[in-house]
Amino acid sequence: MGNEFTNKILKLALPITAQQFMLALVSACDAFMLGGLNQNSLSAVSLASQITFVFNLILTALTIGENMFVAQYYGKRDFDGLRTSAGLVLRYVFIISILFLLATFFIPETLMRLFTNDTILIDYGIKYLKVIGLSYIFSGVLQVLQGILKNCGYAGRCTIISAVVVCVNIMLNVILIYGYMGFPRMEIAGAALATVIANGFGLIITIYILHLKKEFWIGVKDIKNREVHITRKFWKHVYPVLFNELAWGGGFTMYSVILGHLGSDAIAANSIANITKNLLICGCTGFGYGGSIIVGNLLGKGNLSEAKKNGNILCKTSVFLGVVTAGVIFLATPVILHFTNLTDIATGYLKNMLFISSYYVIGKSINSMTIGGIFPAGGDTKFGLICDVVTMWCFAVPLGCIAAFVFKLPVMMVYFVLNLDELVKLPAVFKHYKQYKWLKNLTEMED
Repeated sequence: MGNEFTNKILKLALPITAQQFMLALVSACDAFMLGGLNQNSLSAVSLASQITFVFNLILTALTIGENMFVAQYYGKRDFDGLRTSAGLVLRYVFIISILFLLATFFIPETLMRLFTNDTILIDYGIKYLKVIGLSYIFSGVLQVLQGILKNCGYAGRCTIISAVVVCVNIMLNVILIYGYMGFPRMEIAGAALATVIANGFGLIITIYILHLKKEFWIGVKDIKNREVHITRKFWKHVYPVLFNELAWGGGFTMYSVILGHLGSDAIAANSIANITKNLLICGCTGFGYGGSIIVGNLLGKGNLSEAKKNGNILCKTSVFLGVVTAGVIFLATPVILHFTNLTDIATGYLKNMLFISSYYVIGKSINSMTIGGIFPAGGDTKFGLICDVVTMWCFAVPLGCIAAFVFKLPVMMVYFVLNLDELVKLPAVFKHYKQYKWLKNLTEMED
C-alpha cells in the first residue's frame, strides 16, 4: 500500500474500528453482568436482543444508502445534495424507530414467543423489551448524524462520542442492574434503561458537534425536502440493500430461533460466541466501512482507475484481517471459557462454537469488505441481495431446520451447518468483484 492510501485508510478505519469495538463491548458487559445474576437472564436478553438486531438491519441498510450518496456528494463538494440525501434517510429512520418502539412496548410477549417457548425466558425478555424500545429512536438518529461526520472526515469525533457512550452505559449497568448508589435493583430492566440513557446522551453530544458544522447541519427544511429525483435515485440503489439486509438478517435471526428451541444451554453458549465474534470482527468491519468511504469519495470525483486500484488493495487487506481475527479467537478461547459463568454443558458447546467461529470470521471479513463496503460505494447492491437470499434461505436456514427438527442432530452439528453461509458465497463474491460493476459515479448517473 502506498503511504498516502495507508494513511487515509488508517485515519478512517481505526476510529471506526474503535467505535465498533466499543459498541460491541457494551453487549459483552451486559452479558458478563447479567450472567453474574443467572444464566436465564443472559439467555433471555440474548433472545430479546434479536428485535434490536432486526432494527439495526434496517438501520444499516438506510445508512449504507446514506453513505453511498453523502460520500460521493462530499467528494464533489455538493453540500445541498449531501444534506438532502441525509435528511431523507433521517425521516425514514425516525418512522422505523417509532414502529419498533410501539412493538416492543405493546406486544413484547408475542415477540419473545417467536424465539422460545420457555416461560421463564419469556418473562425475563418482556421486562427487557418494555424498556429498550426508546433507545431505537436515540440510536437511529445518532447513526444517521454520525454517518455524515464519518463520511466528511470526522470519524475520530464519532469514536470519542462512542467512548463516552460506552463509559456511561457500563457505569449505569453497574448502578441499575445491581442497585448501587441508592438506586433500586432493576436487574434485566436496568441493563435496558442504561442503554436508553447512554444512547440519548450520545445523541445530544452528536447534535451539538454537527450543529457547529453549518455545511453539514440537517435542518427541518432538509428533512421535509422531497426532491423526487434524489428520492428516486436513493431508493433505486437502496432497496436491494434493504432487502439484502433483511434476507441476511432474517436468516441470521432464524439461527437464533432454531438454537432457541434447543435449550437454554445452547442459547447461552451462542450468546457468548456471538459477542466474541462481534468484538473481534470490528477490525474487519471498520476497514470495510473505511474502504467504502474512500472508494465512494474517489467515484464521486470521477477517478475510476484509482478507485479500482484501492479496491484491489482493500480486498487483499480483508483476507489478512480475517486470518488475524481467526487466530485471535482461537488463542482467546481458553480465557473466554475461564471467565464465563455457564453450566458444564453450555461451556462444552461454547468451546466448539468458538472453534467454528475462528474460521467463519475469515469469510465474514472478505464479505464485509466487498458486499458491505466496496460494492455499495458504487451502487452495486443487487448482487448482495441475490447472494444472501440464496446462501441463507436456500442453503443454511433449510439445512439447519432439517438438521435440528427432522434428523434431531446434536447441537454442535446444527451450529456447524448454520455457520457455513459466509464461506459458501466466497467463490461468487470473488467472481463478481472482478467484473467491476461497482465502478460507478452515482451523483452523475441518470435515473
